[in-house]
Amino acid sequence: MGSLLTCKTMVKLRIADGVCTKAVSNSDGTPGTSSSPHVVCFGELLIDFVPTINGVSLAEAPAFKKAPGGAPANVAVGIARLGGSSAFIGKVGDDEFGYMLADILKENNVNNQGLLFDAHARTALAFVTLRSDGEREFMFYRNPSADMLLEEKELDLDLIKKAKIFHHGSISLITEPCKTAHIAASKAAKDAGALISYDPNLRLPLWSSAEDARDGILSIWETADLIKISEEEVSFLTNGEDPYDDSVIKKLMHPNLKLLLVTEGPEGCRYYSKEFSGRVGGLKVGAVDTTGAGDAFVAGMLSQLAVDFSLLQDEGRLREALKFANVCGALTVTERGAIPALPTRQQVVDALTKFVT
Repeated sequence: MGSLLTCKTMVKLRIADGVCTKAVSNSDGTPGTSSSPHVVCFGELLIDFVPTINGVSLAEAPAFKKAPGGAPANVAVGIARLGGSSAFIGKVGDDEFGYMLADILKENNVNNQGLLFDAHARTALAFVTLRSDGEREFMFYRNPSADMLLEEKELDLDLIKKAKIFHHGSISLITEPCKTAHIAASKAAKDAGALISYDPNLRLPLWSSAEDARDGILSIWETADLIKISEEEVSFLTNGEDPYDDSVIKKLMHPNLKLLLVTEGPEGCRYYSKEFSGRVGGLKVGAVDTTGAGDAFVAGMLSQLAVDFSLLQDEGRLREALKFANVCGALTVTERGAIPALPTRQQVVDALTKFVT
């Protein structure tokens, strides 16, 4: 009960129609970090349950360790761990897990004034394991979970409009009312001049069909300035075409896209812009749990981009930024869970000294 009691001392609640509409704040009423975060992340914040041993299916796991997660939240925490300024917007349940997650954002210096609580739905849970064949296996407990119930009228538009970068995924596009809130938040950020970062983060079991997933992911594709996808997602979005064929990747480019990044796990990543393209190798490590690796990569990239957008026009500096991002992803797979494994800037700097491309 420690997390629940601690957090409740920090939360000022105003209940309207059963929904908490006041966000978590510090004891003095101020947000968790500065009021003008460089990167605002929108989407899901949940609990991942990870097996205590590797190489087993969910059914075979003898026990699970709980770990905070949710791709957009992972990115927000990852940026803060690297010394950047970030905020998270989303909804959790008015329950022990929700308050625990709120505490974790605050402890990691993420601005949490956009985090809301719902009294009618629980915080989302996900069970995830890396099987002996190397494939991840997911089981989600939602339908509905609190993150799915965020409404447009609940958005903190002032926070969104202050962002230099607005980062989001596709899971919050699956159902209403969150879908409408998601689209409205992204539009508000773009209209205010933010760079829009998009990581679809495909989780096929959450969609009603593969076709709906493909259509949903692509529905906001052309609003993004920066897109990060995995090689598996390239195949999915192109109906099975070769993710290593540059001509296939270029089909996913749109006229206003500034940068498309394709991650290749331990092999590194590829980058594509209107001016140049190439590949940056990854750092080889012993993988314990790959959950959150892509989010750590995104956090590494956005933490640098938020400081200076001009690296998008300088291939040399972009490659250095991607090298940094690759190391962020690599370090994350060496521990279980997403948020617990996200590296600090010093850890990344130390690892870079061992990096050989």
